[in-house]
Amino acid sequence: RERERKREKKRENGRRETERKRVLGYKRNNKMSRATGYDRHITIFSPEGRLHQVEYAFKAIKAGNLTAVGVRGQDSCVVVTQKKVPDKLIDPSTITSMFKITRNIGCVMTGMTADSSAYVQRARALAAEYKHQNGYDIPVHYLANRLADKAQVYTQNAWMRPYGVGCILIAVDDEGGPQLYRCDPAGTFAGFRACAMGQKDIEAFNFLEKKLKKKPDLDESATVELGITTLQHIYSSDFKPSEIEVAVVTAGNTAFRVLSEQEVDRHLTAISERD
Repeated sequence: RERERKREKKRENGRRETERKRVLGYKRNNKMSRATGYDRHITIFSPEGRLHQVEYAFKAIKAGNLTAVGVRGQDSCVVVTQKKVPDKLIDPSTITSMFKITRNIGCVMTGMTADSSAYVQRARALAAEYKHQNGYDIPVHYLANRLADKAQVYTQNAWMRPYGVGCILIAVDDEGGPQLYRCDPAGTFAGFRACAMGQKDIEAFNFLEKKLKKKPDLDESATVELGITTLQHIYSSDFKPSEIEVAVVTAGNTAFRVLSEQEVDRHLTAISERD
């Protein structure tokens, strides 16, 4: 009888140990599912109300290691970004983040290069379709709205993924004057006086807020130089003309154009002399 009681007690202890391990394993696995399970599907909200895949798309933008800045002046709009050639054998003239969508609307793209090309092609298709149907060029605010709508749809379907890019659009509107819009992978768009997107966008926003706090009237040169100065400030370095790209639209010349290295060099010289 004594031996039987010992065996029964041993079996009971074994069952308790098994149950304890099962409970602990369940808690551990449940904790892991909370941490990582909700980022497997784009259409599932986490308990905190977040869509992790959309957040990862924003991280993909920052992973490009570039920062783009847009500034709206009194009679012009400017976008500025870095220009990095990933390999010495690549022709630098074939690398760009500036894209013309229509004659008067252009953008700077930040993030995954392949996604940038697809995003710009979609924007051009939307602009061409609008002009075919209505007989005049698409307004920049409507284009930004349509692009944001398309991006938002990509956050609702499991068989799609968000674009890993951010877009800053500029144009001069016949009624509203200079226009600056920012579109992101979540499907959000808004008009800005100045904005940034990319690796150091927070630092750029802080710098631009201080510079534009008193709402200064910026002409074309001042607008371009503020955009370049913002990049120089957040990276704490001076750029060569070949290391940045600058594009501009003005009330006098509404066509979107990318400044040449000689024009960029003149602005860099003016900044250094002023400082």
